Amino acid sequence: MICNTNIQEILNKNNGFITASQVTAANIPRRCLTELVDKNELYKISRGIYARPDVWEDELYVLQYRYNKGIFSHETALYLHGISDRTPIKFHMTFPHGYHATSLKNENVIIKRVISDIYDLGITALRSPWGNTLRVYDIERTLCDIVKGNNTCDIQIVNQAMKAYAESKNKDINKLIDLAEKLRVKPKILNYMEVLL
Repeated sequence: MICNTNIQEILNKNNGFITASQVTAANIPRRCLTELVDKNELYKISRGIYARPDVWEDELYVLQYRYNKGIFSHETALYLHGISDRTPIKFHMTFPHGYHATSLKNENVIIKRVISDIYDLGITALRSPWGNTLRVYDIERTLCDIVKGNNTCDIQIVNQAMKAYAESKNKDINKLIDLAEKLRVKPKILNYMEVLL
């Protein structure tokens, strides 16, 4: 069956996941997904997203697919960058101000909203623990976010993240200071860096 072959190619490229939009983009009839679900060759994870039965469900990937304006941030970003060893109990996602999805309230997500001027600052791509590509704020943006305002981030996590960054060979202090200025946390970031560097 041609549609099965094409679907298998997409599944192979995406670690066993496939979305309805990918099927449409590949000019495969969507009924092929239904047929594969009926044969137990695929299972439906959520609206528009499917996986092979042998694939471990990647909650981060599914969340980002369902809420495509969300960027993983704060403690979740620290975890994805490998700076925190604490597996998040709830996932932090940042959305542009004004974005509302009523179903998001029922998800395992701590919602952050920012104005559109700063929403795009520092977006990068990282792999989830299951190998899927996620949109995440880069480490410099994340450090700024975790010290911003009346953040509820655990001070131990903040201190550990700042220390790990200061010791990193990949640190970009100029970028960090530039972002800190744009996000209005420059004095806090400078205080940490002056102590650690």
